[in-house]
Parts: sequence; structure tokens; C-alpha cells
Amino acid sequence: MSKIFETSGSWSAAITRLTISLILLPHGAQKLLGIFGGMGFTNTMQYFTQVVHLPWLIGFIVIITEFAGSIMLLLGLATRIIAGLVIILFIGIIITHHWQAGFFMDWFGANPKGFEGIEFDLLMIGLAISLVISGGGKLSVDQTFI
Repeated sequence: MSKIFETSGSWSAAITRLTISLILLPHGAQKLLGIFGGMGFTNTMQYFTQVVHLPWLIGFIVIITEFAGSIMLLLGLATRIIAGLVIILFIGIIITHHWQAGFFMDWFGANPKGFEGIEFDLLMIGLAISLVISGGGKLSVDQTFI
């Protein structure tokens, strides 16, 4: 258990953790709660299962990882575990959607399918890998478990 909750106690890890959390939380809120212009849980699950053809459980895990996982990262709770899930999440996003659009984000709406490239996904994966290595850093709940 100590290896999971151990943290470097650094400010850079804390900044990385907060950055991922604050980026992921609105996306999770869109999917779960339907705020920030999102579709809400039921419509998101329909999209995942009927359009993307994900199994129901995978769609559910995506929504929970983005919403609850981002809150856990905000607090610095189980940082390494959640960061690992974020890595898996963004690899899945690359495989199911973004690889088709190439590397760059679609700033000007040039992609006819509306997909973004993988550059943002790679950024999130890199940040999450950093947290798997360092832990939650300063001001994380994980520090209390050491």
C-alpha cells in the first residue's frame, strides 16, 4: 500500500495533478451531469454503446474515471491508480477516435468527422505517466497514508 500512496511531495507533481484534474473534471461533468453543454449520463451512454460500440461497462468506467477520478486527483487521493486509469482512458480515446484525424487538433474544423488529432491525448498521457512515477505531490491526501 505504501508504494501506491507514496509521493515525492513536490510542487511540480501537485501542479501536474491539479492540471489533469481541472482539465478532466468539466469533461466528466458533461458526460455525467449534462452541464457545460454535455449530453448527460443517459445520452452519453447511448452514444458510447450505440455509436462508438463500446460495452456498457467500458462506457460507465469512462464516465466515472473522468468525473470521480478527476475529483480524486484534485484531492490527491489514490493518485497513481487514477493516473493509470487516465493513461488507459486516453489510449482508448486515441484508438476509438482521434488516430483517424492524425496528430494535430482540428482548430479550424477541417476534419469532416469532427475528430481531433492525438496531440492533446499524448499530452494527457505524458502528464499521467509523470504522476504514476511521482505520486500526488504537495497538498495531496496520499501524503497522509505514508
